[in-house]
Amino acid sequence: MIPEPVPAQRSLVRPYVLTKGRTKPKRHLAVETMISTRACAQWRDARLGAEYHSVRAVCAEPRSVAEVAARLRVPLGVARVLLGDMAEQGLVAVHGAVATPGTRPDLALMERVLTGLRRL
Repeated sequence: MIPEPVPAQRSLVRPYVLTKGRTKPKRHLAVETMISTRACAQWRDARLGAEYHSVRAVCAEPRSVAEVAARLRVPLGVARVLLGDMAEQGLVAVHGAVATPGTRPDLALMERVLTGLRRL
């Protein structure tokens, strides 16, 4: 099992620096969207920052966008921008959530969320 690192930049760098000041991702990523690393991704690029490698470690197993943000201890918006960039570069795979017409979440998904909330 790969350890899930806490990015060293957390205490040194403000979140907006990780996203180069951007607040909106290039593609819409819902909080429940699942993300995983791509086996064919090129991780040796010198331009990839430490935050990308942290996401790589966290997403060795499929994780939701919300879970990636929580595990990396970054705001959800920062995680969305990073994951959107990584998806554009082919580093991660985005597994779409099942949606009903009108972009409503699947009823089964909503029932699982409600059950989870009740357990809290």
